[in-house]
Amino acid sequence: MTGSVSLRPVEAADLPIFFAHQADPESCRMAAFPSRDHAAFMAHWQNNILGHPTNASRTILADAQVIGNICAWTAGGTRYLGYWIGREHWGRGLASAALAAFLQSEKARPLTAQVVKHNLGSIRVLEKNGFARTHAEAFTLPDGTRLEELTYTLLA
Repeated sequence: MTGSVSLRPVEAADLPIFFAHQADPESCRMAAFPSRDHAAFMAHWQNNILGHPTNASRTILADAQVIGNICAWTAGGTRYLGYWIGREHWGRGLASAALAAFLQSEKARPLTAQVVKHNLGSIRVLEKNGFARTHAEAFTLPDGTRLEELTYTLLA
């Protein structure tokens, strides 16, 4: 791993960086998640992430540079985990280190993460942090692409 990883609360100045990360076509393909336009992205973060008191959201820093975000939220009685790292920071162990740090404060268990089968890097991040595969389900994107989504759970 290169870079010292730390987490801090999300600041308004982080959102344009997060927006750029989720606008990257390769990142969207890897996550199998469409990017949002600027207005929709900002509204989602303000209303659904930062505006919800039970959510835990942090900015991920490497050597004091914003490289992504990590969040936990509850939906339908399940506590979920999500993270997004800028593509220029992939493959350096930073996501694994960020998740390990996040799990020091996010104590809810079980904690669930969903990842598409082709996202081998994210699968490795989850497994390195103790998550185990608990479910798989196929789905079809609006363009007809068929994908498999894997559910990983951290129990302890």
